[in-house]
Amino acid sequence: MEGHEHSRLAQQAAAGGGGAAIEAVFATAAGQVTQLPWDQAAASVQFEDLAPVSAFSVVPGHRWGPGWWWSATTGRHVVHGSAAMRTQLMVLDRNPDVIGMAARPVRLLWRDTDERVRSWVPQLFARYADGTGLLADCPSSPSAGGDRAQRVRVVLEAACMRVGWAHRRLEPPPTVVAANLRWLAGYRHPRNQGPTGLQAALAEAFAEPRPLADGAAAVGDPLQVLPAVYHALWCGHLTAPLDEPLHEEVLVCADAERGGGGVEKRLGAGGVQGRGERSGRHTR
Repeated sequence: MEGHEHSRLAQQAAAGGGGAAIEAVFATAAGQVTQLPWDQAAASVQFEDLAPVSAFSVVPGHRWGPGWWWSATTGRHVVHGSAAMRTQLMVLDRNPDVIGMAARPVRLLWRDTDERVRSWVPQLFARYADGTGLLADCPSSPSAGGDRAQRVRVVLEAACMRVGWAHRRLEPPPTVVAANLRWLAGYRHPRNQGPTGLQAALAEAFAEPRPLADGAAAVGDPLQVLPAVYHALWCGHLTAPLDEPLHEEVLVCADAERGGGGVEKRLGAGGVQGRGERSGRHTR
């Protein structure tokens, strides 16, 4: 969207949809549909614990349907309705600052400048360790959703800014990065971290950048060690340049700055500004 148009819509949002006029509709843990002013809901509702306020539809003939993502962050499943949404769940699940996630937990209602009631259900909610939240949509391309999605974006950005949160239309990561993340995500479960002492041995073996296969072989049997290497790469205990295909000669390092930390930081931010430091909580 052109800057002039974005500014015009932002002014409209501030006048008609970006303030206290927004209402939040959600289903409580007991299944009761509730409506509260947006500011009140943002301050009091644990959206990360709520079920979707609207179901994902199954479209006959489409190659993709609703599914479930097991979250290493929460140990629970999160529903998704598209490949793009699953990818963003994967990226957020790897973000060390995210402590909770939910799909479609809230519907936002507001009266537009033409006095018509508008509504939107953001596809994802993420809770950060500092208590703030992210409302996100997961378009398959930047232009997906057309003008309506762009107008909604301006309203939701204003509403989230009002309560110290953020709203983002999360762009898909590059193809190679997404492929590498899908591979590492297969090892995200704590069972892949290996026996006691293996992660410490990996940190020692990869204290200096060295080829993945070489470092794994230095620690022990690759059949046991490689799953732990991939788990450590998922958690961020080890790093590698994820913008090139993972292979046995890729350089891996326990130091993020020396082992591909630039990409790691961008991915860790989940498409938004990162908060805090990498914690290692995924290995619980």
